[in-house]
Amino acid sequence: MKNEKLLLWTLAAINFIHIVDFMILMPLGPQLMRIFDISPREFGLLVSSYTFSAGTSSFFGAFFLDRFDRKKILLWVYVGFSIATLGCALSPSYPILLAARVLSGVFGGLTSALILAIIGDVIPDARRGRAMGLVMAAFSVASVLGVPMGLFLASLSDWHSPFYVLTGLSVLSLGMIIRYIPSISAHLKNEIVRPNPLVVIRRVTSNSNQMRAIALSVMMMFGQFMIIPFLSPYTVANVGFTEMQLAYIYMAGGAFTIFTSPWVGKMADKYGKLKVFTIFMFLNIIPIAVITNLGVTPIYFVLMISTMFFVTSNGRYVPAAAIITGTAKPENRGSFLSFNSAVQQIATGVASLIAGIIIGENAAGELTNFNLVGYIAIFFSLLCIPLARRVKIVS
Repeated sequence: MKNEKLLLWTLAAINFIHIVDFMILMPLGPQLMRIFDISPREFGLLVSSYTFSAGTSSFFGAFFLDRFDRKKILLWVYVGFSIATLGCALSPSYPILLAARVLSGVFGGLTSALILAIIGDVIPDARRGRAMGLVMAAFSVASVLGVPMGLFLASLSDWHSPFYVLTGLSVLSLGMIIRYIPSISAHLKNEIVRPNPLVVIRRVTSNSNQMRAIALSVMMMFGQFMIIPFLSPYTVANVGFTEMQLAYIYMAGGAFTIFTSPWVGKMADKYGKLKVFTIFMFLNIIPIAVITNLGVTPIYFVLMISTMFFVTSNGRYVPAAAIITGTAKPENRGSFLSFNSAVQQIATGVASLIAGIIIGENAAGELTNFNLVGYIAIFFSLLCIPLARRVKIVS
């Protein structure tokens, strides 16, 4: 389509802000746990509150996203997201921040589903891997620029500052949506009767291929989000990093994945999405096993392992997203991806909560049982490989 690159860059910018909004809370974990005097379990609830609300909104979004022009619904959703982000910036206490994160998740979940639906609608399967690689590179930019800058701002003033900046960027991105994303309504021109919510649920749950795609999403989230929320607190409490040194982890990992994410997308299109997914899933197990068993460790070794974790995690997600998106036809893609996003977000929240329950804290302030969490994450990661082989692309 005309101006395809501008559309993809706009989606990448939206994804960048959305990812930073979600990610910034995790490296701020040590600071928030100290300021609010909260336990690992309460911090896990703070992280999972976002994903649970995102999952709920995505679930209900499955019933109406395909009824509207993609651009119009994205605009309304992103306005809500901007307001919720401002609410996080203004939060004076743990309970209010918790409520603001719930509201952010409501709109964030819908944003994720809409980004994937737009890519699925306008980019053919032959180029979809590259498109996913470009948009998902926002994760890398968020890691190398967004999160470290957020940590730097938080160190200069307090933890509220990153959310003020994100609010301003959200307003700017609204202008990009208006200018660079065209009306996307081809899915509305097909003469089909829009089903009621129960039919939407039945349609997805009765489609064995789509259910396998959803199960793949769930297993992937368990393989990652039992680790990610507690990576920063563990690195500070057990490995010996300062809160400012956490920025090095995100900068190093993000710097590499800026280049590897588009490359992985090209490889997925050239050699097959399943083959590339399998390779990176196996490679991802190595840093999970190492990083969850570290004690006091030199910075250079931690950065090497954490960078491998970021690169392989992103490398498995790019082809997986293309595989999952291709399991639905255009007229039903929005509802399926929203349903999938709902289950995925809830799985993320459950994984964070379970990890928060397993992980303890000893008298010295160190986190315990993180190695056990790592072994569980590896188990779920291995389950993804045979499952992905059974998912078929239909469009």
